[in-house]
Amino acid sequence: MISLELQSIAWFIVGCLFLLSVNKTQYTALMTTPARQTGLFACTVVMALLWRIKAGILPGLELHILGVTAITLILGWRQAILSASLATLLLVAFKQITVTQLPIHLLLSAYLPILLSYAFFILCYSLLPRHFFVYVFVCAFICAAIIACLKILSISLFYYFTLSYNWFELTENYLYLCAIIWFPEAMLNGMAITLLITYRPQWVKTFYDKDYLDS
Repeated sequence: MISLELQSIAWFIVGCLFLLSVNKTQYTALMTTPARQTGLFACTVVMALLWRIKAGILPGLELHILGVTAITLILGWRQAILSASLATLLLVAFKQITVTQLPIHLLLSAYLPILLSYAFFILCYSLLPRHFFVYVFVCAFICAAIIACLKILSISLFYYFTLSYNWFELTENYLYLCAIIWFPEAMLNGMAITLLITYRPQWVKTFYDKDYLDS
């Protein structure tokens, strides 16, 4: 369903985004700190499992929990991209995703949601009061719900403009699922972040004690 030309364009964008995410200091710290490696690979396995549990009617229009908002808040956007890339490779290795689907999946289901999640966090950090409940309910809960809907919309637009499906097929078989998926996505991400910042706040890279607790 995806032409070779579109795959090439998607691979180019994915490659550029991955290279932009590479930071020598962070990678050096990752290589020398076992705890960071454990955290990264734990997030990778969690994402792979979440993405493995999916349902759909038409090829390419599968529904599953993303979990990328929580992963982005935990790891930061750079390592979240690395973790999502590894999770996607696991799915390819276990034949859950074909090589043809790989660049589109990385771009629309991983990289774009991660970047939007981090942009949403930066926006909240800059404009809203830096408070524990703002972090949980806005940066995690509300952001995850929005990202889940935007992911479905972006994939729908991709398949619509590539003429893979018409708009009626997309609305009847995929777009309406926004009404179903937003709440479980928000709950899972919100609960995960709440538990971590309550018991292990040092594991969440974007949670700053001085800003969110002292205030």
